[in-house]
Amino acid sequence: MADIKTYLDKLNALDFSNMYGDDFFLTWEKTIDEIHATFTVADALRALREANVSTRIFDSGLGVSLFRDNSTRTRFSFASACNLLGLTVQDLDEGKSQIAHGETVRETANMVSFMADAIGIRDDMYIGKGNTYMREVSTALKEGFEDGNLEQRPTLVNLQCDIDHPTQAMADMNHIIHTFGGVENLKGKKIAMTWAYSPSYGKPLSVPQGIIGLMSRFGMEVALAHPEGYEVMPEVEAVATKQAAASGGSFVKTSSMAEAFEGADIVYPKSWAPFKAMEKRTVLYGEGDHDGIKALEKELLAQNGEFKDWECTEELMAKTAGGKALYMHCLPADITGVSCKEGEVAASVFDRYRVPLYKEASHKPYVIAAMIFLSKIQNPQAKFEELLARSVARFSK
Repeated sequence: MADIKTYLDKLNALDFSNMYGDDFFLTWEKTIDEIHATFTVADALRALREANVSTRIFDSGLGVSLFRDNSTRTRFSFASACNLLGLTVQDLDEGKSQIAHGETVRETANMVSFMADAIGIRDDMYIGKGNTYMREVSTALKEGFEDGNLEQRPTLVNLQCDIDHPTQAMADMNHIIHTFGGVENLKGKKIAMTWAYSPSYGKPLSVPQGIIGLMSRFGMEVALAHPEGYEVMPEVEAVATKQAAASGGSFVKTSSMAEAFEGADIVYPKSWAPFKAMEKRTVLYGEGDHDGIKALEKELLAQNGEFKDWECTEELMAKTAGGKALYMHCLPADITGVSCKEGEVAASVFDRYRVPLYKEASHKPYVIAAMIFLSKIQNPQAKFEELLARSVARFSK
């Protein structure tokens, strides 16, 4: 368990005390020490599990999940993270709850939290809504705890909102750190976050926004590429610009996928919907204009179709650093000739990176567990020492 001692030394050098009792909404709201502490705790939890040491810090309790959009990886990652720490997961189905009958946010938050220690919410469909809703829930939880209705204040984890996808971006970053042999090796590395063609409509902006909002903090050269009309939130671009300057890196935008790939060490081709179109869709949903929504969907699918050449091909990969850039995707990817006729990535490229892609995804449960751990445990170093001393086997044959 020498690795654990190394992780404890890393934690001792970081200031992350404000994470105790706090939620995790946006990565750029956390200090760089808090970001590093999350990676370190995630790695420590993984090392313990791989050594067959139980990491259950709870004997009982609930992790409540609320998904307002479809999910496979994040849903199972949240469930895995809660189970890793000793919590049972209960999914909140709004269609089968009193929420469908007009129950208030305050009431819902309190009613599901009597024995809940963590709440994970995915609400990424509507601009200006998802992150706002999460903060309303957080406020209600704080009031419920202060009023004495709740014995504990559940930690709220953003499992994807309209602004950021912190668990994905953090998992992606930890994958990059491990791939390149340490965070100290990332300065000057180029990452291309590029739009790519998809035959589907309305993919959230929170993945590209999460990537530029996090990778710009590590001295990396961050390039955002997309066709004209596929802009992301200007507020997030401003965050990336400011962080890149502070970290000694750079943040640039281009309308050329080839330019973004040129000399890149990491590429992340991923489809997303135009920011202005997502704003329009939010208004249409608010007005209940279903015909307007259908017309917008038809319009956007036609717009996507104009950029089918925005595909991660072998030719583009050859332009990257040594022709061997790390290919990344949050999955599922639209694979040309496999999952669709024309898509985000050529089948040969995807197949070559299949194992690294699965490793990328494997970081997410540990990142989520680390977010909960740091919010619940005031002295993580002492808790890890306790887990080591206790040394309960996770599994015995």
